[in-house]
Amino acid sequence: MSHISAKNAYKSLEERLNKFPQGVPPSKTLYDILKVLFTEREATLVAQLPIRPFRVKAAAKIWSVSDSEALKILDSLAAKAILLDLEDDKGKKYILPPPMAGFFEFALMRTRNDIDQKLLGELYYQYMNVEEDFIKDLFYSAETKLGRVYVQEEVLTNDDEITILDYERATHIIETASHIGVSMCYCRHKMEHVGKACDAPMDICMTFNNTANSLIKNNFARRIDVSECKELLHQAYESNLVQCGENVQKGVNFICNCCGCCCEALVAAREYGSLQPVATSSFIPYIDYDECINCKKCLNTCPIYSIVEVKELDKTTIKIDEDICLGCGVCARSCPKKCIHLKKRKEKIITPASSAHRVVLMAIEKGQLQNLIFDKGALHSHRAMASILSSILKLSPIHKAMASDQMKSIYLDRLLRVKK
Repeated sequence: MSHISAKNAYKSLEERLNKFPQGVPPSKTLYDILKVLFTEREATLVAQLPIRPFRVKAAAKIWSVSDSEALKILDSLAAKAILLDLEDDKGKKYILPPPMAGFFEFALMRTRNDIDQKLLGELYYQYMNVEEDFIKDLFYSAETKLGRVYVQEEVLTNDDEITILDYERATHIIETASHIGVSMCYCRHKMEHVGKACDAPMDICMTFNNTANSLIKNNFARRIDVSECKELLHQAYESNLVQCGENVQKGVNFICNCCGCCCEALVAAREYGSLQPVATSSFIPYIDYDECINCKKCLNTCPIYSIVEVKELDKTTIKIDEDICLGCGVCARSCPKKCIHLKKRKEKIITPASSAHRVVLMAIEKGQLQNLIFDKGALHSHRAMASILSSILKLSPIHKAMASDQMKSIYLDRLLRVKK
């Protein structure tokens, strides 16, 4: 390809990626990242794919190639974890995952020699930790969050155990997953390449269900059973790591075990405080001051600095900033006097029912619903349309109104009215 056509290939890919609710703000650094991850030909081909799941025949038609040639290309892309190859009752289908949580991370979830991972780590650091536009868009451009925090179950009291819902438990996600994979922590691997990694466990990134199966098949994750995954979860607790998973009730695809120094979400929480980059758990800690010895261990352990010292007259008191706190429970675990306890938050934490529900919510809040409805190839998939419309029908009245206003669709407006 010529220089001009190469530039157009990556520009087209960038435009395709910005059809996702989680977009990629343009910059020279982004262009350099895409050049590491995609060849020019791959960029050209992927830029034409739907953002909804699709099958071989759909790709073959889009690319004007035979089914066998399309299958060969798709499998080569899945082998690089650019696409995920999934299985359902009709056989194999493919999906282009968003940049994050998606193929940005997958590229550093194992050591590999086919790409320059050191260069990629440096580019990621520049794009996410220095330029920051990507992080702000990822975490703060929609009210509905990509991820949410799981409370550390080991610090819950018997009363709390009664109130916690199944989908709020990391252990429940592990126990009910059809497939479980473990990989390198992308965040700490990235930081390792710029000389800033901490000593927290590296091989502790958990993926589940069909996403895990695809990553396992393509050697980006190691298959583990429920018992080993729970052991890793306990290791994460012992290392004071925060469990951040996909913000859905069913079909959770990932749980990251995050440190405050390397994880983009927790670094953002440190920097932007009460804006909260991920959905909190439904719990909040409180301190029993009659038992507190002011040892400051909780202050030093909190990964996002939500515990602070406050001077009151002639003494210094430890306070928890509830506007910032994620409700992870790390502070309660670290307290030597066990005087930090968790209680239910006053406000109800709303968790989307599924990935489709979350994506639709985020698309509506960002004014991008049309990207899902009129996605390339989506109108040819009744299942894709049914999934989108089903998710819209489950929305609150406000979100339904926003959806109808965005689409200006007589059909959609009538559908919403009928279902009231």
